[in-house]
Amino acid sequence: MRSLPVLLLPLVLGACAVGPTLSQRLSAYIGRSEGELVSGMGVPVRSYETEGRRFLQFERRTTVAVSQPDPFYGYGYWRYRPWMNTPAYAELQCDITFALRNQRVESFTLNGEGC
Repeated sequence: MRSLPVLLLPLVLGACAVGPTLSQRLSAYIGRSEGELVSGMGVPVRSYETEGRRFLQFERRTTVAVSQPDPFYGYGYWRYRPWMNTPAYAELQCDITFALRNQRVESFTLNGEGC
């Protein structure tokens, strides 16, 4: 019976593991062609060319649930508050810009609160 905690340890540690970050996932595109980038990311929303470099911008939007403050906090716990169960949502945006030279991804930058 003592071996049970030892057997559960990998499961507990595995539950705490998180996947790769956005930067780690996007770094896989470094060195790839423009076609591979568009194939993986979709059609860019903007593009710009200057001094032999091409910049492709992609938008990423996520919706997250946020908690609403209770305006009657401190006026009694049992006060009627119909908005307590009303969820609130916020949209977070992340602009991802890839820099390409000779049709190969050179670098990328992230900008926004959703990155």
